[in-house]
Amino acid sequence: MHLYSDFLLIGADVGGLHIGNMIVMIVFFLLLLAILKKVAWGPLMDVMEERENFVANEIEVAEKNRKEAEAAAKEANAQLNQTREEAQKMIADAKGAGEKQQADIIEAARQEAARIKATATEDIQNEKEKALQELQDKVASLSVLVASKVIEKEINLEDQEALINDYIKEVGEGK
Repeated sequence: MHLYSDFLLIGADVGGLHIGNMIVMIVFFLLLLAILKKVAWGPLMDVMEERENFVANEIEVAEKNRKEAEAAAKEANAQLNQTREEAQKMIADAKGAGEKQQADIIEAARQEAARIKATATEDIQNEKEKALQELQDKVASLSVLVASKVIEKEINLEDQEALINDYIKEVGEGK
């Protein structure tokens, strides 16, 4: 029996290890591992897996939101560029319309000035002809008057000078 007990005792010199105790401890250790796996390890791994899925979903949502934000930014830039182009076109159209209106106003003013000038020239010509006609009528009447006075009396030098002075007076009063 001693041999059997020596066999179960390893390193008896130092205090020894009993194989029976070791087997019992290994069995309890394995049993403890099985209980930990069932009670703690499984739920812990489930929680870790849930956390991993949550983080993965958050990353996917963030990536999706980033892509949507980029698409929205591109669309906003496109709309802004389109609005700028429309504004530039409207400004160019307004400028062109303004220039056309300016040219039309200038042309209308030129035509009106030409019409006024033509009317004034015509009026001046008519007044000139009227004045010439009146002057011719006056000269004719004065010539007749002078001729009638000359015929009425014999003209000497003094009478001729008086007649000329009267004629000049009458022309002066006629103006």
